[in-house]
Amino acid sequence: MIYEDRIETDLEAKAKKFQAKTFTVRDLDKDMLLTMPFDYPERKTLVEMSCDEFTCLCPFSGLPDFARIVISYVPARKLIEMKSLKYYLYAFRNLKVYNEHAVNKIMDDLKKTLSPREITVTGYFTSRGGITNKVTASYIAGKSKKAKVKSKK
Repeated sequence: MIYEDRIETDLEAKAKKFQAKTFTVRDLDKDMLLTMPFDYPERKTLVEMSCDEFTCLCPFSGLPDFARIVISYVPARKLIEMKSLKYYLYAFRNLKVYNEHAVNKIMDDLKKTLSPREITVTGYFTSRGGITNKVTASYIAGKSKKAKVKSKK
């Protein structure tokens, strides 16, 4: 093999523990997401990243779901380290999770890790049975949007 002497990093090992088994989002370790300081917290800087090779498993059928994940955020004090993000997203490969839950899990984990001013995560899931699925989850610091459920009396 070409890379026989290559030493596997801790991040790779954490991501690879998900290979050849299926898991749920509760098993995913958000601690693999690493950060670095943002030197311009006074500026509103938009950071946008995308991953065209995101996959997860449908919990109903076990079939793979493929998506393009787009992450946009305005950092406050921290930036995401992109290699750690790559391995974090790679760990979804054998997770049984609905599309809507995957996007919200990614947004929640990044929100907890980065404490950004705002963040939006969008998943563009490929066609399944002739239906495509676009899921967007957003958060803006200081604006809590709790859904109000009205009961019929």
